[in-house]
Amino acid sequence: MAVVAYNHAMTTDSYVQFFRQTSPYIHAHRGKTFVIALGGDAVAHGNFHRTIHDIALLQSLGIRLVLVHGARPQIDTRIALSGIETSFAHQLRVTDSDAMLCVKEAVGSTRLIIESELSTGLPNSPMHGAQVSVIGGNFITAKPVGVRDGIDFQRTGEVRRVDSDAIQQQLAQGSLVLTSPIGFSPTGEAFNLNYQDVATHVAIALNAEKLILVSEARGILDNGNLVRSLSLPEVTTLKAKSTNDAERNLLASAYQACRNGVDRVHLVSCAEDGALLSELFTREGSGTLIMKDHSEVIRPATIDDVGGILDLISPLEDQQVLVKRSRELLETEISRFMVVVHPEGLLLGCAALYPTMDQSSGELACVATHPEFHDQGIAGRLLANIEADGKSQGMSTLFALTTQASHWFLEKGFIEAQIADLPAQKQSLYN
Repeated sequence: MAVVAYNHAMTTDSYVQFFRQTSPYIHAHRGKTFVIALGGDAVAHGNFHRTIHDIALLQSLGIRLVLVHGARPQIDTRIALSGIETSFAHQLRVTDSDAMLCVKEAVGSTRLIIESELSTGLPNSPMHGAQVSVIGGNFITAKPVGVRDGIDFQRTGEVRRVDSDAIQQQLAQGSLVLTSPIGFSPTGEAFNLNYQDVATHVAIALNAEKLILVSEARGILDNGNLVRSLSLPEVTTLKAKSTNDAERNLLASAYQACRNGVDRVHLVSCAEDGALLSELFTREGSGTLIMKDHSEVIRPATIDDVGGILDLISPLEDQQVLVKRSRELLETEISRFMVVVHPEGLLLGCAALYPTMDQSSGELACVATHPEFHDQGIAGRLLANIEADGKSQGMSTLFALTTQASHWFLEKGFIEAQIADLPAQKQSLYN
């Protein structure tokens, strides 16, 4: 008889609050393409099962996933058991024909382990009902590394081309694409590839929103402290002073990806339970985020922002701070809104400008900010943009109607007014 223990540590209210806090990230990530690089060390780690469960959860949330796995520890074990010797140069294994047999065995075995874990579906398990469709193929065309500094790398290769169209077709059908670190030449030769290099090339070829590198590293450390986020110039600086080859490789992959169109690269630990989910669905994250664009963006809202705006304003509507707006009304009036967008795609704030009939003045309305970013001046930046927009339209006056935020408006230069001071169309709304 199996004894099942239930965890009552999180109350129902906590669950509700958790989902409300993560919902903006869920909206932002849905339909996006993420490439996850899972090192062989991550597959061998005791936390591997939970990591795979979390990857399957991402798939169920509507994220298009390509999973590229490594197998270096597994290859090392196979080679040791075979009694053959291999050497390394430029951080690459010199792969002769005998070593290539071990590579194929280790990579194939590792791939089967991942596929089998993604195929489980026992009741009362995180994978119950997941039904992940895993697809593989000859998506990677490879070429030999060749001779470097007098060393012939033989069957060690590098990526020549990624069949992005074929991968996109599989993603469009809802499949998880699993790619191994072996590529084939046009003549049919198989080559041993670096999995991080494969993942980086795949992310670039797919124009993926994210490349996620999962390894034993917690992230990037600077004097022993975890670096939460990095710009590309900071990546260059840290890479130059790093003496850790694994860290330098992570930084090099991140830099290459971001310079070639990938918006975000995340460095996540395979050893920390839930690190992947924490990195993607919380403000603090768990590892290191490297961004092509390191700053927040203020821009006009689009129809795709409606869900995020509703998440921002619904709590304030419940508190009667804002007038209730239906989704249909928001969709109709979306052109009146400005939004502040976090580099991760999360909506941090919104505001709307409603011109009067004669276009001489405008109402500032629906000002809302994400609760975790209240103290970062987001509302003030929105106000500045709304003011500039109003002036460009020829408006001379900006007014706002509020019952609970009058002090903030006064601090921003507004003055108290009477109903008689409002435009006629607004006065008619009052008894």
